[in-house]
Amino acid sequence: MTKVFFEHHHLYYLPQFIPIIREMQKRASYHIVASISNKVDEQEIRVFKKAIKELGIDYLEAAGEKERRKKIREQAFDVLLTGNKQYLTEIAASNTLVVMVYHGIGLKKSYYRDMSPRVNLRAVEAKERYEILRKKGERGLVLCGFTKLDPLVKTDKNNLEKIAADFGLSGDKKTVLYAPTFYPSSIELLLPELTAIANRVNVLIKLHQFSWTKKKYSHHHRQAQAIAELHPHVHLIPPDHFNILPYYQMADILITDISSTLFEFLALNRPIIQTEFSRRRWKHRLIPWLLKSRLDMDRYERIDFTCRLSEPMLLEWCLKQILDKPDTMESARLRARDRFLFQLDGNASGRLVDAIEERIESPGKA
Repeated sequence: MTKVFFEHHHLYYLPQFIPIIREMQKRASYHIVASISNKVDEQEIRVFKKAIKELGIDYLEAAGEKERRKKIREQAFDVLLTGNKQYLTEIAASNTLVVMVYHGIGLKKSYYRDMSPRVNLRAVEAKERYEILRKKGERGLVLCGFTKLDPLVKTDKNNLEKIAADFGLSGDKKTVLYAPTFYPSSIELLLPELTAIANRVNVLIKLHQFSWTKKKYSHHHRQAQAIAELHPHVHLIPPDHFNILPYYQMADILITDISSTLFEFLALNRPIIQTEFSRRRWKHRLIPWLLKSRLDMDRYERIDFTCRLSEPMLLEWCLKQILDKPDTMESARLRARDRFLFQLDGNASGRLVDAIEERIESPGKA
């Protein structure tokens, strides 16, 4: 029995690991354990524990974060999967196979900076990024696709009907999903405009986890709640609904900014509205290049598959263009899907687990 550990720095990492966990459970040769940092919000830990119990895997618990990391290392797991490189050397035993499934596929340069010689295998979601990482000298790359998206190949109609009933969505209206990142975010500027479109569509708001748990972003959920209370067709998705995938399937249109959702939603070939504005911190207003240095501007400038929203007040107009002609940008979306996502066949997790098993059997293979 192969002992496998899934390390979570935050709750929102879990959706990319769930398909891998399910794949390992199907193979019935793994003892699976998961844990989450004790430094996160208590609400996150509570929701995480509940999800782990529902998955039917073990939860590693400790009184404090230092003790938790020590326990992970002492258990000397055969395989450890993580979403970034932070404190890997503390938790991975010398003989542990470390697998990176990076937590985001968006526009932040951290995708290329979170590298570590301690990572043995790294899952890659697209051929283009595989080549970029290879040229940067990364080894152990597995071109498998983004594991998080595996469940999108099947539609759970019962679950979608439940979501519609729970939120009271109008069946004769299209549904718009607004899924911004936490920073730099369009939230403060766009939220007031959502009521203007809510007479034509259902609006679901899915905030980033940090908008619920980080004090400096807490005004996001307060403002979103206030907007939702103003209009019967605007709905705020609660924080314990951590997995965005069912809401992707529910949505006819996505609105986002620089979030990874921009690329994930391509899997469904549905229209995307991309905001080009945000309320920035003073230092980023005074020195704009500081923020740009954190973003992959080459990738940003190659986005040609969205309806670009330059001003919040243009949202209603942009939505009308999409509702009138939803297939206008379909060919661009399909090209982008091929470029930014690899083999959307629901088997990215299978390909990754195959690579893990091959490395376990041949540990010296690069």
